[in-house]
Amino acid sequence: MNLLSKTKHKFKQAIRDKAIKRANTRIVIARAKPEDFSIDELEVIVQEEEAKIYSAIKEKGLLAVLAVLGIGVFG
Repeated sequence: MNLLSKTKHKFKQAIRDKAIKRANTRIVIARAKPEDFSIDELEVIVQEEEAKIYSAIKEKGLLAVLAVLGIGVFG
């Protein structure tokens, strides 16, 4: 894997992980449990959270977000 490919993979995985954490928080705030939802419903919630994160990236800039997510371009 080259540097760009590794960074892209780390970036996508970090976004996914952050979206899952946000989805869990969203479910708890709704006073529900993940078990109350089907796999498809959970996936939709995570995808919505990913979309919010990507929207924030567009607003704030990619390098700032990489720094926040703890992804080094050279490491």
